[in-house]
Amino acid sequence: MYYKNIAKDTARVLQSYLTYQAVKIIISQLSETNPQQAMWLSQYSDRTKVQDGESYLSQLLGENKELVLRILTVREDIANHILEFLPEMVKTNILQSNIEHRRRLLESLTQVSPNDSQQFHPEIDSKPLDNKEE
Repeated sequence: MYYKNIAKDTARVLQSYLTYQAVKIIISQLSETNPQQAMWLSQYSDRTKVQDGESYLSQLLGENKELVLRILTVREDIANHILEFLPEMVKTNILQSNIEHRRRLLESLTQVSPNDSQQFHPEIDSKPLDNKEE
């Protein structure tokens, strides 16, 4: 039950992120072909929250339908190119990250601090060493 909701939330976040990436690509393209429109889209994106991709597109629809269509096309193209290998990449990255964090945790738990090594141990330190041969 939780997994389905997590998957839906993740898909929504990824969709918004792909919208953001599409906008970045289009601004870059427009800066070479139509600098004025690139500036407008950049400023519009600064004023409007791109973090919610669907809301951003809905608002932009009232301003510039042509740019919305372009963003949709680029976003779909990005999705088609990355979604094939993304699940395996995410799994691999999480596994590697978990291994690294566990290694650091284990190192921090097993390190002996200088204060620990010089502590007084009554059971050891109170007994005199007797080196006499009998």
